[in-house]
Amino acid sequence: MLFNSIDFLIFFIFVTTLYFALPHRFRWFLLLVASCVFYMFFKPEYILILGFTIVIDYYAGIKIESAKSPGARKRFLVLSLIANIGVLAVFKYYNFINDNITGLCNLFGYDNHIPYLKIILPIGLSFHTFQAMSYTIEVYRGNQKAERHFGIYSLYVMFYPQLVAGPIERPQNMLHQFWEKYTWDYDRVMGGLRLMAWGLFKKVVIADRLSIVVDAMYNGTYGYNTIWVIIGTFFFAYQIYCDFSGYSDIALGSAKVMGFTLMKNFNYPFQAKTITDYWRRWHISLSTWFSDYLYTPIVINKRDWGKWAVVFGLVITFFISGLWHGAGWPFIIWGVLHGIAMSYEFLTKKWRKKTMSKLPVWLNNTLSQLLVFIFLQFVWIFFRADSFRTAFKVIKGIFNYENFFAQVPAFTAALKYSLVVGFVVLAHFLVFEKLWRNEKFQAMLNQSVYGKYAVYAYMFLVFIFFGSFKNAQSFIYFQF
Repeated sequence: MLFNSIDFLIFFIFVTTLYFALPHRFRWFLLLVASCVFYMFFKPEYILILGFTIVIDYYAGIKIESAKSPGARKRFLVLSLIANIGVLAVFKYYNFINDNITGLCNLFGYDNHIPYLKIILPIGLSFHTFQAMSYTIEVYRGNQKAERHFGIYSLYVMFYPQLVAGPIERPQNMLHQFWEKYTWDYDRVMGGLRLMAWGLFKKVVIADRLSIVVDAMYNGTYGYNTIWVIIGTFFFAYQIYCDFSGYSDIALGSAKVMGFTLMKNFNYPFQAKTITDYWRRWHISLSTWFSDYLYTPIVINKRDWGKWAVVFGLVITFFISGLWHGAGWPFIIWGVLHGIAMSYEFLTKKWRKKTMSKLPVWLNNTLSQLLVFIFLQFVWIFFRADSFRTAFKVIKGIFNYENFFAQVPAFTAALKYSLVVGFVVLAHFLVFEKLWRNEKFQAMLNQSVYGKYAVYAYMFLVFIFFGSFKNAQSFIYFQF
């Protein structure tokens, strides 16, 4: 069983009330216990997996720092990485690898006798594995002192607001915060609550509402009429954005209420004019993790290759990124397509700049954003589809122009309602997000109490009337 957004809110209120009621010296223990309870809500015994890697990494960090020789420091780092990647490989990739071995064996007329494992993927495994790995890597690089307090280090890995879906934090940002004392600050608390409310709005009103239409399209119940498929893929773009960024806002907001500062994970990604710019705005904590620990080392190692070192680094990094998101070839194709697109942008940067400069600035910006958004919708088909077969049916539906004006499927009344409401709430979201970025609008909210509460009241009414409470779902990225 997984937490949905309402469950998280109730849990947060209970924990935060206790947090401010306790003396500072006991707060780390409360947060650690709360994080354990939060994680065990899914599958209690899986807390042992986290415990195993936490113990390994805690002692590895101390040994790396105290080791006398570079060789010894590297051995303890490798031990930590093997433990983390090993757990990830067994629980997330074992059966995927076994499936591919079976396919190869069948191709050559052999049987595969390697047994399959009947296991459930631990919630958020990829997230806290990467966060744990960043600790030992940073200690090895000399950028972070090894944490001697076992409870504080455990809390760094398990801090419940961002435990299962990020942001993927770095030790330099988080560890010192668990030692610092935070008092009740009205402005900070209200800022955190507003951020949580906005995240909850994006999840319950936008993502969960759009998911009804998206699920119906990908399930193929109504066929793959072109217009129907285009609506479904368009809705999924905003579903996954509002679902994931909504969780990030809730995580950042809930941490902020208690005094902690988490890194920003989204920066209006659909405003991006290139795929490269998009990855500076989308899932920032993951893209910077890959950049620091995979892409940059690859490019430095292959620097003799010139510009092709960048291309190689991009394709390999996004191949791994696709695999990180899911143990399946559709995820890998999703990642590789991003790597190819960014390689194209890198290789043609001068030509594109020269060509696009001939257009008016407004047209250049509009076309660039539109092309990026179309590309994203296309590759997200592989991300959302449960198989290649489904993905190709959706793609065929998009490009089958003969059925573009074919009769629209006979939707049920409930689905027709969801379609209409989907467009209504999406329009509200686009307006709200644009206003939230407008400095004059923000100034008006700060200066006018009546204006501020009028906006809040209107958003609350939209939340109540259009929120998808019966269709409440866990966050999409919990599965990674």
